Amino acid sequence: MSDQMQKIVLASRPDGAPTPENFRLESADMPQPGDGEILVEVHYMSLDPYMRGRMDDAKSYAQPVPIGGLMEGGSVGKVIASKDPSFNVGDFAFGAFGWATHGVAPAKQCQKVDAEAVPITASLGVLGMPGLTGWYGLNEIGQPKEGETLVVAAATGPVGSIVGQLAKAKGLRTVGIAGGAKKCEIATRDFGFDVCLDHRAYDDAKSLRAALKEAAPDGIDIYYENVGGKVLDAVLPLMNPHGRIPLCGMIAWYNAGGLGADAEGAGLTAPRLWRTILVNFLTVRGFIISNHWNRMPEFHREVAPMVAAGRVKVKEDITEGLENAPQAFIDMLNGGNTGKAIVKVK
Repeated sequence: MSDQMQKIVLASRPDGAPTPENFRLESADMPQPGDGEILVEVHYMSLDPYMRGRMDDAKSYAQPVPIGGLMEGGSVGKVIASKDPSFNVGDFAFGAFGWATHGVAPAKQCQKVDAEAVPITASLGVLGMPGLTGWYGLNEIGQPKEGETLVVAAATGPVGSIVGQLAKAKGLRTVGIAGGAKKCEIATRDFGFDVCLDHRAYDDAKSLRAALKEAAPDGIDIYYENVGGKVLDAVLPLMNPHGRIPLCGMIAWYNAGGLGADAEGAGLTAPRLWRTILVNFLTVRGFIISNHWNRMPEFHREVAPMVAAGRVKVKEDITEGLENAPQAFIDMLNGGNTGKAIVKVK
C-alpha cells in the first residue's frame, strides 16, 4: 500500500460562483486509524449543493472549511485497515471522508454498505443523504394526501427525483421543474412526473407561473423547496390554503455568497412573502437532514426494497478522477449534471 494519498483542499474563498482556482489538489501522508477508527480507500465521493455553503466564512449550522482545509463530503469505499470490531478489512463503508483518495473516521460515525444488495453509489444518493432528505421532507413536513398536487424543482436531481417518485406512489399529481428540455423529458419518462416545466424557457417568474397554473389547475398543495429564486416567486401565489412547504435548500442563491444572504431580492419582498403565508395559512418549515439521521433505518426499510425492485428509478452523473471534482462541482451548481453528481475516485 502506498504511503501517500491525494486530497483537494480549499485554496481560497469564492467571490460569487466558485472557480477552479478556489481548489487545490495536494499529496499527503497516508492517515492511520486510531482505536475505534477505520481507514477507507475511497471508491466514489458525493458532490452536493450544501458544500458551496461550507466554502463561505459565514455563520451557519456547520463550521466553514478553513483555507487549506480538506473539502468536506460523503464518500464510500473499501476498508483497508480497521481498529474497530464492527468493521473488517474488505467491508464497504460510507462516511465523511471528504474530497480525498483515502480517509480515516470513527467507526461509529460510518455506515456499513452491502455491496451485493445495490450498487455502492446508492449510499451517496437514493439511499443516502439526498434520499433521506427527500423522504423526510415529503412525509414529515409535506404530509402528502392522495389526490393532492406537488411541485418540486431540480426534478431530476437526487432529492427532487425521489420526492416526485414517492409522491406519485402515494397518488399525488406531480409537477417537476428542471433546467432544459432533456431534463424535463427524463423527469416524465424515467421518474414518472405527470408534467415537467423547463424553467429556462421562461424569462421571468410571471411567465413561469402562468405555465405552472396550467400544469397544476387545482393549485399546489405541497411545494418541496430546494431551489428558491425565480421558481419560488412563481410557485408561492399558486399555493392552496393550508399548503405545506418543506424547505431544505435554496441553490439559486448560493453563489451570491453569505450562504445566500447576499442575494438580490428578485420579485419576493418580505411583506409579500409573509402576507401570502399568512392569508393562505401555509406551513413553511426548514430542516437540516443531519438532525434526523435517526430516521435512516425507517427510510431504508421503506425505500430500499423499492429501489431493489426498480420501483424507484435512479440516475447518476459520474465524473472520473478526483482531480476533476472541482469542475464537476462547479458544473453541478450551474445545473450541468443530470442525476446524482458523483466522482469516481478509484
